[in-house]
Amino acid sequence: MADSSNPTTKNPWWWIPTLYYTQGIPYIIVVTVSVIMYKDLGISNARLALFTSLLALPWALKPLWSPFVDVFKTKRWWTYMMQGIIGIGFIGAAIAMQTPYFFEVSLLFLFLVAFASSTHDIAADGFYMLALSDDRQSFFVGIRSTFFRLAMWSGEGLFVVLAGILATRTMDSGFAWTVVLGMVAGIMILMFGYHQRMLPYPLEDAPAEKANESPLQAVWSTVAEFFKKDQILLAVTFVLLYRFGEGQLVKMAAPFLMDSVEAGGLGLSVTDVGYINGVIGLLALTAGGILGGIVISRHGLKAWMWPMIAIMNLPNLAYWYLAANQPENFWVISSLVGIEKFGYGFGFTAFLMFLIYIARGPFKTAHYAFGTALMAFGMSIPGAISGLVQEAIGYEYFFIWVLLSALPIVIITPLIRIEADFGKKKND
Repeated sequence: MADSSNPTTKNPWWWIPTLYYTQGIPYIIVVTVSVIMYKDLGISNARLALFTSLLALPWALKPLWSPFVDVFKTKRWWTYMMQGIIGIGFIGAAIAMQTPYFFEVSLLFLFLVAFASSTHDIAADGFYMLALSDDRQSFFVGIRSTFFRLAMWSGEGLFVVLAGILATRTMDSGFAWTVVLGMVAGIMILMFGYHQRMLPYPLEDAPAEKANESPLQAVWSTVAEFFKKDQILLAVTFVLLYRFGEGQLVKMAAPFLMDSVEAGGLGLSVTDVGYINGVIGLLALTAGGILGGIVISRHGLKAWMWPMIAIMNLPNLAYWYLAANQPENFWVISSLVGIEKFGYGFGFTAFLMFLIYIARGPFKTAHYAFGTALMAFGMSIPGAISGLVQEAIGYEYFFIWVLLSALPIVIITPLIRIEADFGKKKND
């Protein structure tokens, strides 16, 4: 709780951009860049897909410990302390790169990072709402999204390209990834110190007091209300299956681009993959997301649900084409990957709107967190098996399987009831 020596407010421009850049970095490194790193270090597709998917589970399970963030200490304390722990985790992962058991040891440290990062998400998002008025929250929502995407660009683009350049010059990929993970650790430690000083002390940021129920009872009552919603079991199934194909593709895309032509891949370097994902892919993904938001605001979610499901899944044909023809032209490859990313960004907008739709009600904050947790779980399971499937049938047939994986959501969608005007911008 604030006292007379600590400011209750500070200019949000001093801490919101850095807070959400800091939030994005560990997520993108653990979930996406780790796949490229382990592939570069010679780990098989089956192993890297399984274990990097398991690393994402803390984001799926974070509602289980979110009440403790409310009850113990302040959101401010949890925010900067988790940044420090994330930095320590990355230091451990960097050191592990120089050991004979780098894969197993680094996974342990990255799991620590994942747990601390998912906890940081709970605290930082709660702190954002406590530190800003409603109108300022609306104003800065675009700023926080922009800096989260900047973190994605840094992770998938800048850091991957840097690792590729260092590996080429030193002929030592382990050293290259040690340097990159060490840099990320340095950023997180720096942000720990910066936010400890720069975050304001909102008067409302105090441990929650539960007069009549324990934290566990509060969680149970919130969960019970969630499962009383109309069509909720069907909605949960929809959430779990919406990204069944994409969850597999996202784990095998980088290994496919990096594998040798003889192994069915395209033989690209780490630097090439960093440029494709971090520049072309991110621009296409962002454009797709922006356009998706525009069309839903004009016509509503219901009108665009079917087109968005199609536009999200059909561009996966681009990867099948790449696997079947193995083109060598970098711009052909980049363009086709960009098409898939655009479709993913466009179709994912409908998914996020559906999560908002099912979260409506008095517990919408907690229920939206449940939805995002189910989303993470729905990505982890297909991602975990993707490497085994790819190794069993090869890349060309794997990408056909990814296309077929959209069939369950196609079957379920007609059963979902959505209000005709939901998501449509109201006329003033």
